[in-house]
This record gives sequence, C-alpha cells and structure tokens, in this order.
Amino acid sequence: MARIHPFEYSEATASVRAAYDGVVREHGRITNMKRTLLRSEPAFHALMEWYPMRDAVAPFLGERLTDLFAHAISAENDCLICSTFFRRILIDSGGDPDHFTPDDREAAVIEFGRQLARPPSRVDDDLYARLAAMFDEEQIVALTAFGAMMVATNIINNALEVDLDSYLDAYRKDGAEPHRGDA
Repeated sequence: MARIHPFEYSEATASVRAAYDGVVREHGRITNMKRTLLRSEPAFHALMEWYPMRDAVAPFLGERLTDLFAHAISAENDCLICSTFFRRILIDSGGDPDHFTPDDREAAVIEFGRQLARPPSRVDDDLYARLAAMFDEEQIVALTAFGAMMVATNIINNALEVDLDSYLDAYRKDGAEPHRGDA
C-alpha cells in the first residue's frame, strides 16, 4: 500500500486540476506516480521536467537507447514502477530487455546509467572516456541530467512506495519484488 494517498480530483485546487487535465490530455492517462506527485504541485512540476530532458537526449541517442538507458537506471535502483514501465515500452517495440546483446555504444550508455544509479553516482574514468569519444560535452551534460531525473523518479516511487499501475502488471519482471503491501 502506498505511503501517500494519491491525489483526488474532487479535493484539488484549480491549478492542480489543470495540471492533472494536462497530463491526461498529453499522455492519455495519469499514473499513480503523477497522482502522488500532485500532492505537492511544485514537486509535480519539478519532476515533469523529465519529459523535456528525455526530448533533449532522444535525438542523439534514439528512442530505443533512450528507453534502455532509463530502464538500466530504474533496474539498478530496483524501482518496480519505472523498470516495469520501460520493460513495457521495450517489449511492446519487439525487444527483450532481459536477453539482448548491446553494441558498444549501447553498452557504454547502459553502463553509464547503472553507474549514475549506484551510490555515490560516480562514473569511472574508463567509461567516461568511452562516452566522451561518442558524444560532445553538451550531449553528456544532457544525458547526465536526464539520468538524474530518472533517479529522482525512482526515489519518489521507492521512498513513497507508490503502487504499481495495474496496466503494467503483465510486464512485471518474473521474480520482481513487490512493494510492501503490493500483492
């Protein structure tokens, strides 16, 4: 069971309702994480910057590698919601997030995501040199910021034990640990 009760539309201020309506209009649904974030409008707006950061890295990474990067971070952080969300995207696009062989570029970006997710979020020199050979400084900063936004969403979901959205149940990795109260 989630630690924070998701926001209820009928109890919300006009500005929170407008934010909710905007998410539904743009994405077709509102997830449990977003309903939780709407308990604090500044927190909601801060973490919705994830979308512009994703839009900044997708042109140079490509859609698939952007999703693999986000999945790697979420899996490393053991974030049930985010890792399952990206499993769904990868599976629905014909991939298998558990059994694939990344090329050198993909392997470097995936490992970068994993290292960002591990405390203390340091990246080893060898990996950084590989990234610097593939991306310019602006791209590395954008990729790092996007990774940080991904870590932030993982923290919200894990710390507040946000419930997995029911539409993601079928994509849950075998053996994935449920949150307390998530059965």
